Amino acid sequence: MIPRVGFFFRFLVTLVPIISALDVPENVKDFYDHVRGKGKCGNVLKGGFNSMDGDSGDFGYCGDYLEKYNIIYIQGKKGQLTNMDIDCDGAQTSGDGRCASSTDTQSQTTFKTRLTSWGQGDLNSYIHPYVVFGNEGSKPNWPNFDPKEYGVEPLSVMAIVCNDQLFYGVWGDTNGDDGDQPMVGEASIALATSCFGNGVNGNQGHDENDVLYIAFTGQDAAPGANGANWSASTSAEFSSSINQLGNKLVERVGSGTNLNARADKAVLFSAYLLGLFWIIS
Repeated sequence: MIPRVGFFFRFLVTLVPIISALDVPENVKDFYDHVRGKGKCGNVLKGGFNSMDGDSGDFGYCGDYLEKYNIIYIQGKKGQLTNMDIDCDGAQTSGDGRCASSTDTQSQTTFKTRLTSWGQGDLNSYIHPYVVFGNEGSKPNWPNFDPKEYGVEPLSVMAIVCNDQLFYGVWGDTNGDDGDQPMVGEASIALATSCFGNGVNGNQGHDENDVLYIAFTGQDAAPGANGANWSASTSAEFSSSINQLGNKLVERVGSGTNLNARADKAVLFSAYLLGLFWIIS
C-alpha cells in the first residue's frame, strides 16, 4: 500500500510546474504584442539565424529598444519570435532522465569558469532556468553574436514570455557551431518544463515561434555570486532567488511602445464622436 501511495505522490508532483509562473505585467504584454504586431526588427544587431532546421534563416538579435530600454531580444519576420529547443548542457547530477534523449549534450556550459570562481558547480539544466543566448563558431560564413559587446553580463537575469506566462532565467549558455545551421531559441529543461510541461525532453521542445526572450544590459541585471541561490537543489528554489531582481528589470520594458497605437485609437474614437455629433445635429 505504501509503495502505491509513494508512486501516486510522485505522479502528482510531475503534474506541477517546477517553477511558479508569474502574471505577465501589462507593460510586458503591451511590448509582446507590439513586437509581434510590427512584424520584424528594424535594428538587427546580427541576423542570419535559424529557429529550427530548414527554416527561412531570417531570425536575429534585435536592438530596436537597446537605447530606450536597455534590452535585446530575438525576433524573426512576419510577427515571429522564436521557439524553445531544449539545452541539457552542464552538470548532470539530478533529474528525471528526460535529457537522456539529447544528442548534442555538452559537459559544461559557457560560464562554468565564472561559477567555479564563485565556489559553485556548473549550471544544471534540471535546476537552473537558463537561456542559450549568443552564437559563436569558426565555420566559414558562420554568424557570430556576442551579447557582452552590447553590455549583457554573463549569468545576468533574463525575462521569458512563453505560453502566456512570465518566467525569469539567467543567460547561462551560448550556441555553438556543432550543428549544420546557426540556431537561436533554446533553454534549459527546467525553464522549458515550466513553460510547456513535462512533455518536453532533450530531443523535443516547443516548435512555435511565439517565445520572447529578453536580455537586459548593465551590471544591475547580474545577481553575481551572492545575489542568486546558485547552489539551489530545485528550480523553484533558484527561481525564487532571482524573481525580485527580475521584477525590477521588467519595469524598464514596454513603456511607451503602444503610445502610437493608443493615439491612433484615440483619434479614431474622436472622429467617430464628431461624426456622430454631426449626424445628430
